[in-house]
Amino acid sequence: MNEMFTKVWKKAVLSVWLTLFAAQLFYAQSNWNAGKSGAGGDLVAVYFTSAERGFVAGDGGYLAQTDDGGRTWTKQALGTTEDINEIYFRNDDNGYVVAGRKMFATGDGGRTWREIKIYDPKDFRQGAPEFLSVRFADKKRGLIVGSIVNRDVVVDSLVMRTDDGGATWARVIVPSRLELYHLDFVSSSRGWIVGDDGLILTTTDGGMNWVKQNSKTDKTLYNVDFRDSEEGYAVGGNRGVGVILRTENGGATWETVKTNFSKTFLRVDFADDKNGWIVGYGGTILRSNDRGKTWILQDSGTKDNFYGLFMMKKYGWAVGAKGSIVRYQR
Repeated sequence: MNEMFTKVWKKAVLSVWLTLFAAQLFYAQSNWNAGKSGAGGDLVAVYFTSAERGFVAGDGGYLAQTDDGGRTWTKQALGTTEDINEIYFRNDDNGYVVAGRKMFATGDGGRTWREIKIYDPKDFRQGAPEFLSVRFADKKRGLIVGSIVNRDVVVDSLVMRTDDGGATWARVIVPSRLELYHLDFVSSSRGWIVGDDGLILTTTDGGMNWVKQNSKTDKTLYNVDFRDSEEGYAVGGNRGVGVILRTENGGATWETVKTNFSKTFLRVDFADDKNGWIVGYGGTILRSNDRGKTWILQDSGTKDNFYGLFMMKKYGWAVGAKGSIVRYQR
């Protein structure tokens, strides 16, 4: 009896230990802490130019900046009530905000902003443009992507391109009429765009011409992040089912990364070659430290959807619904 009891006891202890070990792997030490942004609506975008200076933006033209690492935020007036979809800086001084049909630029690190004329309304008789993402491949060459909308229905894709630092813009026709959500560049010539129905487009000439890549999914792709011309990631989902894509050859082939997490993913950002994060619905934050091959769920402390993400090696931010904001500190 004693021997039998010992065996049962050992099995019970082993079972408890394995359960605790699995829980530890599932909820990795997150280092995420809640902050206060002061925003009344949803926050969609976040960008930091240093550990101390950063910006958050979202519904109703809300834009705020911090100069003390997020301890306090100061609201900035853009003069628009359109929802801000993205903040992007190509260096410490020169940054851009896209808000619905408008784009704003700064040349002094975000202290002041000016509206930039992107298009003539008569050039879009079939509907109105909706800008969702902006990137600059170099000092002069930049692109904006989104869609053309008629009565809340997407009727065509939209890519606008500049060769003179944003002074003038011209439309680029791409091989798709689907909505385009996000773009990324790794050099003055190489870039990618993701959109509806698993759409991935790539360019090798700075955005003049685009070709489709086979994503092997029909789920909407909301965000793309490339580390270099070969290694990249895209995330998205439909109806609460998320998808993570990964490539090691510039998108010539994409593979789906299998996880146990079903939420729709909205942003992916790698701080270096190995360490990356994903955010999405339900307060989801995932982390990888093996080049995106496996992902671990982190405790965000909230169930609010996350829409924006910005990560560096030692710090990062995620923002989302109802003005929620959390900070990562290593």
